[in-house]
Amino acid sequence: MLHVASPTFYSQVRLRLRECDLIVLEGIRGKAVGVSALTLAYRFAPRRRRNDLQEQREDLLLPDDVPVVNPDVTAAEAVEDLKALPRWMYVLLLVGAPVMGLVFALRGPRAFLDEDMVVEDLPSTLRAEMTADGPVEHAMTARRDQRLLDALGEIHTERGAEPIRVAVVYGAGHVPAIVSGLWDRYGYRPRAAEWLTVLVQA
Repeated sequence: MLHVASPTFYSQVRLRLRECDLIVLEGIRGKAVGVSALTLAYRFAPRRRRNDLQEQREDLLLPDDVPVVNPDVTAAEAVEDLKALPRWMYVLLLVGAPVMGLVFALRGPRAFLDEDMVVEDLPSTLRAEMTADGPVEHAMTARRDQRLLDALGEIHTERGAEPIRVAVVYGAGHVPAIVSGLWDRYGYRPRAAEWLTVLVQA
């Protein structure tokens, strides 16, 4: 998942979610100034119509009849984790996110995409883990990944004998922890992958 994508992407995700028995959904609960500042990086872009982008919204994404679980952290917890960073890094994040959002809104997705970018199917877990090593990534994902894995563990314990389909609607930065956590704890293995087009470059 991405927080900003084309409307078509979200409609395709919604169709897939209709086929599920349970949805585990990312989403920091509550509000805090620090979190609001960071989310400006993606909230600006959909406001410019020429970008043809939409912000991820639960009312457009989630089917009405599928139960939803949200194990994510609160806004206060997210800010607490970010404040554990060196102060200069925390301030840089708060200042840099709105600037990135403005660039994204003015220039569109091409501002952050490499024209020669190649997406490989089933990218290696090692490479994904290596890109998620920094202190900022750790601050933004470590506690959240743990909460997610604990929630998935509860589902496994309570409903592991049922033939159910569980959708985990989280951003790509959380995927390495999901894959390795479910592998280590319960022996789950990825079997296949299907990619959806997030946006089409003009």
